[in-house]
Amino acid sequence: MPIDEIGEELAVWGKVVRLGTRGRMSGERVWTAIGFVERSDGTVAVAAGAPSSDWALNLRADARCELELEGRSSPCHAQELDEADRNEAIVALILKYGTPAERLGRGPAFRLIRDSQMSVA
Repeated sequence: MPIDEIGEELAVWGKVVRLGTRGRMSGERVWTAIGFVERSDGTVAVAAGAPSSDWALNLRADARCELELEGRSSPCHAQELDEADRNEAIVALILKYGTPAERLGRGPAFRLIRDSQMSVA
C-alpha cells in the first residue's frame, strides 16, 4: 500500500491527521499525514521533526490550511507555538505516539484552529 494511502487510512481511523497546506513554491494544495494531539480548547497541536519539514515551512508562509480527521475536513488557521506551549505539545505527542516521536523537538510546533472556532471566539 503506498504511503499516501496508509496516511489517508490512518486519518480516517483518527490515528493521525491529514494536513493540507499550500505549497510555498508551487501554490498547490499539498497533503501530509502527521501525528497530532487534541487540546482541551478544541484546537489540534502538531509538531515537525525538523526545521526544514516542508509542511511546517508551508504553514510559516501561509497559515491557512485544511485538517482532515476521521473522514471530516475543516478549514483551519495555524499559529506557531511559543516555547512553553511547543514543549507541552511535544511532550503530549511523545506520550501519545511513543519514543519515535522524540525527534519532534527539532522542528516547529503549531496550534491548528478550525475556522468555525475562530468565528465563535
